[in-house]
Amino acid sequence: MAMDAQGGPYLNTKALCSPLGAARICQLAMGCAVIAMVTHSAGYSGSQGVFCMAAWCFCFAMSVVVFFLDATRLYGFLPLSWDNLTVTCAAFATLMYVTASVVYPLFFVRSECPYAGCQVRDFRIAVTVCSILATLAYGAEVVLCRARPGQIVVGYMATASGLLKVVQGFVACVIFGALANGSQYARYGATIYCVAVYAFCFALTAVAVVMTLCRRTKNVCCVPFERFVVVCTLLQVLLYLSASVVWPVFCFDAKYGSPARPSSCPQGKCPWDSKVVVAVFSFVNFGLYAADLAYSQRIKFVSPRGNSRA
Repeated sequence: MAMDAQGGPYLNTKALCSPLGAARICQLAMGCAVIAMVTHSAGYSGSQGVFCMAAWCFCFAMSVVVFFLDATRLYGFLPLSWDNLTVTCAAFATLMYVTASVVYPLFFVRSECPYAGCQVRDFRIAVTVCSILATLAYGAEVVLCRARPGQIVVGYMATASGLLKVVQGFVACVIFGALANGSQYARYGATIYCVAVYAFCFALTAVAVVMTLCRRTKNVCCVPFERFVVVCTLLQVLLYLSASVVWPVFCFDAKYGSPARPSSCPQGKCPWDSKVVVAVFSFVNFGLYAADLAYSQRIKFVSPRGNSRA
């Protein structure tokens, strides 16, 4: 076997012969199967199908890069925290696959055979099954890499607080998508305030994640990183609490909006539906930030030294 200058093998055998390696191989196999079946016969159409296909292709490409860099140990040449990067990618891919595994069968799988024949339906069912299996594989990687409560860790993104950051960012993207889909948020100053809250909180979350990936976790403006994270999370909790109250009032109160869905509202392009999505996911993200604040009190964080993977 080829050896590097320090006497170790060039290839990382743990990338194959370990539970984590098995999870990543399963991700690649299921991702490849999904893309192959969709392009071969299952098919996709519309914005929902394009989203599903984009999610599967993106996650598959990301998994190929992660697996290749881990197997060849080339991650050591990256100016990034490898352990933080991989668990962040796995958590994000899990969320993407969960969404695609719900959206694709919802819009494309029917009990009766479509005009193209039962073969298309069967392929679409197989796509859904493989997508769910890939979701479990990505989830398994997150579980294997997750830090345990009370444990001293270098990889912040492996903690519950770090994983919640990924979910918060994903939920914020769902909110932004609903806002862009004819939500009429510009009608009132209060709803514009809510949009500003969503954008500001998302920016703070992104800054914390990027700083972690770039190993900038010692001090932030002379403030310890863990304290900076707690202060930002408390601010986000308060801001989301206000937005979760203000948005429904100015969208569904009879004085400002419509408490019920208008009967003339077109399916799929109804502003009322977008407002409901924003309201629901505002409460979801408020709960996530509150949980993040509680978990962040239990983190014992240490900055990486030397050539650590983290």
